[in-house]
Amino acid sequence: MRLKALPPAPLLTAVLLMLVPLLAVLALAVQAGALHGGLAAVAAASALAGAVTVLRVYRRDADAVTDYAARLAEAEEPLVPGGTPPALRALAATIGRLHRVGLRRAESVRLQLDADEAVIDALPAPLLLMDAERQVVRANATARELFGDKVVDRDLASSLRTPAVLEAVDSVLRGGASRIIEFTLPVPVERSFEAQVKPFQRLVPEPDPSLLDGESDENEPAPRPPAVARMAILTLHDVTTARRSEQMRADFIANASHELRTPLSSLLGFIETLRGPARDDPEAQDRFLSIMHDQASRMTRLVNDLLSLSRIELDEHMPPNGRVDVVEELENVIAALELKAAQRRIRLRLEAPEDLPRVIGDEDQLTQVFQNLVSNAIKYTREDTDVTVTVALADGTAVGFAGLPVPGGPLAKERRLLRGGTAMVSVSVRDRGDGIARTHLPRLTERFYRVDAARSRAMGGTGLGLAIVKHILNRHRGRLTIESEVGVGSAFTVYLPAVGEAMSPSSSRGEGEARRDLRNGHAVFPPHPTPLPGGERGAGGV
Repeated sequence: MRLKALPPAPLLTAVLLMLVPLLAVLALAVQAGALHGGLAAVAAASALAGAVTVLRVYRRDADAVTDYAARLAEAEEPLVPGGTPPALRALAATIGRLHRVGLRRAESVRLQLDADEAVIDALPAPLLLMDAERQVVRANATARELFGDKVVDRDLASSLRTPAVLEAVDSVLRGGASRIIEFTLPVPVERSFEAQVKPFQRLVPEPDPSLLDGESDENEPAPRPPAVARMAILTLHDVTTARRSEQMRADFIANASHELRTPLSSLLGFIETLRGPARDDPEAQDRFLSIMHDQASRMTRLVNDLLSLSRIELDEHMPPNGRVDVVEELENVIAALELKAAQRRIRLRLEAPEDLPRVIGDEDQLTQVFQNLVSNAIKYTREDTDVTVTVALADGTAVGFAGLPVPGGPLAKERRLLRGGTAMVSVSVRDRGDGIARTHLPRLTERFYRVDAARSRAMGGTGLGLAIVKHILNRHRGRLTIESEVGVGSAFTVYLPAVGEAMSPSSSRGEGEARRDLRNGHAVFPPHPTPLPGGERGAGGV
């Protein structure tokens, strides 16, 4: 309960010093007969009444000032109670000024805290603050984007399930030294992080009961000093690019040395022959020089593909933000490969619906995907057959696509509008070749893997085309499925996330569907080809 304002001891002493002598004089006067008893009683009563009045006035004014100070906790500037004497009014005004100073300081502290929050949120590296129970009490914007908005007020293990990192955090919380751990997050695309765990101590004020219930008691103990809370700061640094650069350098040396050994050996052998037995044989020189040219061209293609794959892997963990018209890119690719197809009397056909949505992607990389798939189909289909490219709208859930992640923040609504949920655009490239046996399908996207190595090299293949396709689709959060039947042909289907709320998959078929034969640069509408019977779906997916 709130204490009543008691008169101070000096005031009580002064009143007693006035009353006691007065009452003593009155008593002596009555005893000496100098004063009538009734008059003495009236005088004593008047003196007592005056003393009580003084004390009551003090009590009233002190209570008014106390109430005014208490109301300051609930209102910024309450009115000074009326009828307050000037001296107490000045005291109340002083209390009001102190209150305003306190408010300004509190506002300054709040602004400083907001600035600190903004600085922490602006940090490019994810940062998490854990208490002694390993509960996440703070997370900056980058951390919330990586682990989700629900990472706060939950155990770190619910968001990050890497045992080495959790053990390092527990060790620091138990009083251990700082730790540095490197780990990998496998989804949605593999990323490597360097985790730094550092101890952190924070002063936590003890709760004040008088502030909690609004009441005070003179017997309450003095506030206890703040307690020291042991905490841990976890900072994640993305080292994916550095680690991939190291791995790519090692892979490049290993792959290049393996693949370049044969053509280099051939070149050295032919050069030695030309300098020796074939020195004066023009016919042998022409034949050997032609073979040397083919081997040198093969090495050039191999180096170009390795460099292209290296550049793609560097940016694989950073999804693109562009928007690409798939049909337009396919038309350009087919037009560029028309001459190559005509040499084997192969017809390139493009089938696409009207009003197809754009996809989220990098235009140059998607062009490379389509070019690799169509070029492979031209190489491996039988002569005088069709290579059919079919574009459609598909439901991504059928291939395990749950939608692109939408980070929080002020642009979250706009990002959601640009991403079409689970809607995907599928591009299927179907050939009429010899087909691929089921055992080879899971390994088709491996580097330098060939079903028929001799035939692939004879056709100028490097064994990296589908590996490039896989890594580009990894960056685009896309999917790749492979269907094949020996003796019938193969179909490679790419799935790419669509932009915006597109039409349903069922609406991608019907009247709006047109089939274009881009042979000789104009569009015709032949009947739909017979689909592959059966088919085998492989694990060449991304």
